Amino acid sequence: MMTGFRLNLSPLKEPLGFVKLVEWLTAIFAFGSCGGFSGTNIISLFCGDGTNETLNANFHYPFRLSQVPLVDGNTTICKHSVTTTHMMGDSASAAEFFVGIGIVCFLYSMVALLVYLGYMHVYKDSDFGPIFDFVITAILVFMWLVCSSAWAKGLQNVKDATDTEGIDASLALCKGGNITCEVTDFASMRTLNISVVFGYLNMFIWAGNAWFVYKETRWHSQKFSSQPGPGRQQVPAPI
Repeated sequence: MMTGFRLNLSPLKEPLGFVKLVEWLTAIFAFGSCGGFSGTNIISLFCGDGTNETLNANFHYPFRLSQVPLVDGNTTICKHSVTTTHMMGDSASAAEFFVGIGIVCFLYSMVALLVYLGYMHVYKDSDFGPIFDFVITAILVFMWLVCSSAWAKGLQNVKDATDTEGIDASLALCKGGNITCEVTDFASMRTLNISVVFGYLNMFIWAGNAWFVYKETRWHSQKFSSQPGPGRQQVPAPI
């Protein structure tokens, strides 16, 4: 059996190769829209004497908010001395898990496309290739479900920690007294919302691709080869 590289673009015209190309693109959108995020919320502090002051809450991937300084160093705000204060919350594990699965799927899609376009003759002549491809695809379907759900919850935690109530909980200055704290300018989290959508979209695309990969395995071929053809009658065994 010849095992050399043979470039053949015809798999891209078939569901097996075309869907893998779509997976490669959607994985980029998923981890890119999450991993490249950086935003700033503007916090307005309305002091009791009629003056106003502002703070900037800068946050970015991987969203370790507990390490993001809201007030950096000892300073005076509304005539009150405030020590170094950090935001509350940490969604790094969910965000990094999501981005990590996206990168793994991006790399696996590239390798699979290379096999489909250059080594399809080896892929179809062996049992190992399609079975391995199917098992990995099925695992990644489950991983997309888990990481997308975890990141959806992590994103909600980020939103809660960076809104007015979250800032009030972080700044002791805002608790009681005659000082009112309010987030007056919110960072756009549209790309983060899009990342969650692409996470679940990837799950459905990989689930659909699992069927086309399964059809290449011997499990599928044995299932249909074992079924009697139309009009074929089973002859009873002699007693």
